[in-house]
Amino acid sequence: MRRGDEVLLARRAGTGYADGLLNVPSGHAEDGEDVREAVIREAAEEIGLRLAPEDLRVALVMQHCAPPPARPRIGWFFEAEYGVGGEPWNREPDKCAELVWFPLAALPDDMVAYSRAGLDGLRAGHRFLLHWHRPGDAVAHDPSGPGRAVVLDGHGPTG
Repeated sequence: MRRGDEVLLARRAGTGYADGLLNVPSGHAEDGEDVREAVIREAAEEIGLRLAPEDLRVALVMQHCAPPPARPRIGWFFEAEYGVGGEPWNREPDKCAELVWFPLAALPDDMVAYSRAGLDGLRAGHRFLLHWHRPGDAVAHDPSGPGRAVVLDGHGPTG
């Protein structure tokens, strides 16, 4: 969700994975869903938006893998403009402590690492990234840690 130069982030809570960290509102595709159907369903479930396929734009695609023993996943970063589908609100307080807006150019450090890498890549104009944790890497973004994002669209570093 974009509101001008800001992006909507959700603070994870009560899930057992990355609790306390900020992440883009996200989820998984169910059996039989394409990625647009999944983002529409997840946006309704998590932040109360009623989106249509024409409201969405693919912003970035990333193959990522959390620290071992996690399995690789493909993350699709979609954008929808603020106001489309209604006003976002926290529909899952058992999984989300808060929803907050941040400027894309001034993201907080207390984020899930792959989510931060994806938004940094988006800000830098990239469309395709890899983000692969290595043994010992934290789930949380570490601004002093090694950069794990690899640009696949030939436009240089993620910023």
